[in-house]
Amino acid sequence: MEDALVKIDQKTAVIGVVGLGYVGLPLALEKAKAGYRVIGFDIQQKRVDMVNRGINYIGDIVDEELSDIVRQGRLKATTDYSDIQDVDAVSICVPTPLDSYQQPDTSYVEASTREIAKRLHPGMLVVLESTTYPGTTEEVVRPILEEGGLKAGEDFYLAFSPERVDPGNKVYNTKNTPKVVGGVTPACTRVAASLYRHVLEGEVFEVSSPAVAEMEKILENTFRNINIALANEMAILCDKMGIDYWEVVEAAKTKPYGFMPFYPGPGLGGHCIPIDPYYLTWKAREYKYHTRLIELAGEINNYMPEFVVERAMKILNRHGKAMNGARVFILGLAYKRDIDDMRESPVIPIIRQLEHHGADVRVSDPYIHTFQLDGKTYESEAVTADRLEEADLVLITTDHSDFDYPLIAKRSRAIFDTRNALQGVELIDADYEKI
Repeated sequence: MEDALVKIDQKTAVIGVVGLGYVGLPLALEKAKAGYRVIGFDIQQKRVDMVNRGINYIGDIVDEELSDIVRQGRLKATTDYSDIQDVDAVSICVPTPLDSYQQPDTSYVEASTREIAKRLHPGMLVVLESTTYPGTTEEVVRPILEEGGLKAGEDFYLAFSPERVDPGNKVYNTKNTPKVVGGVTPACTRVAASLYRHVLEGEVFEVSSPAVAEMEKILENTFRNINIALANEMAILCDKMGIDYWEVVEAAKTKPYGFMPFYPGPGLGGHCIPIDPYYLTWKAREYKYHTRLIELAGEINNYMPEFVVERAMKILNRHGKAMNGARVFILGLAYKRDIDDMRESPVIPIIRQLEHHGADVRVSDPYIHTFQLDGKTYESEAVTADRLEEADLVLITTDHSDFDYPLIAKRSRAIFDTRNALQGVELIDADYEKI
């Protein structure tokens, strides 16, 4: 262990990062900025080529920082996993999606672990960062790594440290967000925590096992999932009762204790909150336990795109328009404000349902210029007075700061605002509803 700690302390350790997406690339950059030589691994040649040219494709990274680090030779990327043999520590930052049955798909983790296992050597540190169900590190990753005869905690170090990336957050990022680390042995925890303390500014919090670290990440996102579901259900009820939910929550926020505000919307998006709770519900079945509250929250949140389309139909009907043939202008494709991330965006099922009912759908997003859905290409259009005026319904699904909300309020005939984006904007003639 002392040799590993010395290499980390003296920054002679070579660091590997497998997966150069929203989690892996910022982490690789921070490790390189901290003074380590870093090798990034990815199966996508396009990503590798862009990194090696110093070209950024992740919103939370400062372009100049990446190009400077690459130019200094502190960070390189490759699709050749044989270079893992040269690293002293490696983080696995690959996707952990759900399959068609809402069950965890660990195939990316397993494939990455097998590549590492082929080059595993004594003293090496392996850290899984991909969000997954409790038990993955010891039940999936550890057996693969130990197939060659080396033992975790004795010959090499193995830990889990969940990513806490919040795309678009202007305050907390990879560098200053506190880190949780749980190793399969105390020595594993110590070595992994030492590396993060040399790289990050945020506190590194050590826990007793990978399972604790895995469960705490699931708790974080399940907490948000359930509370967002409560906000969504309250918003649905408030709509039926003719009460403004947004005014209700503003009033509730005045209580200085015992209340935390959550807000409704068109549905959940992003890789974590809509997906992570299902890891736990799947794992709970192994213990013959049914996670009723979590699954009910999922049902409520999954219903929101349908609720949005139902409300849109009512608004159009009020203007004597059927959904079939109606011109619907959608503002916002990303799952949250001021980012270019469409992963699990609720706009996707909304568009599918609108077009299923015959609507003519146009879209606008300042961060996403084009995307494909079910074989059809959608081009982002400028939010102009002409485009707003010709739309039968303007549907605000993402409250990007770049949208000209006074223009939207002035030129639209009917607006359905699922984000309360027009709060404080003067409305003159538009038929305006919010979720």
